[in-house]
Amino acid sequence: MQQVTIIGAGVIGLTTAVFLQQAGFQTLLLDQAGPGSGCSRGNAGHFATEQVFPLAQPSLLKQLPGMLVDPVGPLKLRANYLLQSLPWFGRFLANMSKSKRLAHQQALSQLNHQSIRSWQTLLELCQLSNQIQYQGALLVTEQHNSRDLQSCYQSYRQAGIDVSWRDQATLQQMEPELGGSLTAALDFTEVAHSPDPYLLCQLLFDTFCQLGGQWQQSAVQHISVRPQGIQIQAGQQQFVSKQLVIAAGAHSGHFTKQLGWSVPLTAERGYHLMVQPIALKRPVSSLERKFIMTPMHQGLRLAGTVEFAGLNSDPDYRRALILKQHAEALLNQPLHASDKALPWAGNRPSLPDSLPVLGPCPVHKGVFYNFGHQHLGLTQAAFSAELLTSLFRALQPAISLTPYRINRF
Repeated sequence: MQQVTIIGAGVIGLTTAVFLQQAGFQTLLLDQAGPGSGCSRGNAGHFATEQVFPLAQPSLLKQLPGMLVDPVGPLKLRANYLLQSLPWFGRFLANMSKSKRLAHQQALSQLNHQSIRSWQTLLELCQLSNQIQYQGALLVTEQHNSRDLQSCYQSYRQAGIDVSWRDQATLQQMEPELGGSLTAALDFTEVAHSPDPYLLCQLLFDTFCQLGGQWQQSAVQHISVRPQGIQIQAGQQQFVSKQLVIAAGAHSGHFTKQLGWSVPLTAERGYHLMVQPIALKRPVSSLERKFIMTPMHQGLRLAGTVEFAGLNSDPDYRRALILKQHAEALLNQPLHASDKALPWAGNRPSLPDSLPVLGPCPVHKGVFYNFGHQHLGLTQAAFSAELLTSLFRALQPAISLTPYRINRF
């Protein structure tokens, strides 16, 4: 009998696999694609511990109509997905109440607060500490009066985030490649970024294998709970595992449903475009344009936009090309797409309260969940894995997992 099986080899599954294998649990990692080949490959590379606010904010309501009709806007809902998405958006709106927003903010803060520390622990274990850079990050504005950025500044300060205000002159000194249209910025110092998220995943996978972990590249067709354990049908094989972790990102709902749990998980598609290297020292996000520029080994990664179109729909790569226009408005030089990468699209696993599903199944012994981290999968991966490993070791987790339980819906 297999001791532990993890479905999903993205950064969530990989970090979980390394922590469990290192803790002495013989682990099998399953994925139909290669390790780190989904959102973990194409994310913005930003360990965004400052992002503690759930997406369901009342201020979004007045912006939503304009965003939806703007062809180059940061949010798009495809017409043919509208009816199917209504239940999810209904739950999303219900999470805008003040009490829920504050509770969800607290739950996000608890995860983010220890995320960098947990990544440092993991990377020291794997001898990969050079895979994270600690240069901070900037949130910039083009507003002449900087009113909206000032409001953000106050919100971050009230939430306990370490953030400083930078005026135009200071911003130009910090990042000379930024254009003169930017009037001010928020400087987040307790964040980090990866210069190559895909390489990070590959190196985590190598460590997992060196620790004795097992890997099988095959699609999981079916899972079910039997008296002897969890039965898994993967490719042409059928086997029983004592314990199972579902960490399959946006595909996780398919597996939870097979075990009797229906969760409001949707695919929130994001895009990126690689352009030539620009001498930015740190990730730079735009308050108005809702995207991020991250310096990486292969060039400058432009990432962002939100598209609700369903899990299996074809990507609209025009949304990736839009990012080039936005970036050129913020930089002091024109851009060209890198010859090392094509426009990329990936599906973020999103739940309407902006919280992941993390912890044990309340009904089936031996089944655990670790998915739904939305925009914060890279950020929260190591700490989520560390928390789950505590449960496997029969230890008290560092924080309460009650806000992330699967039966909260």
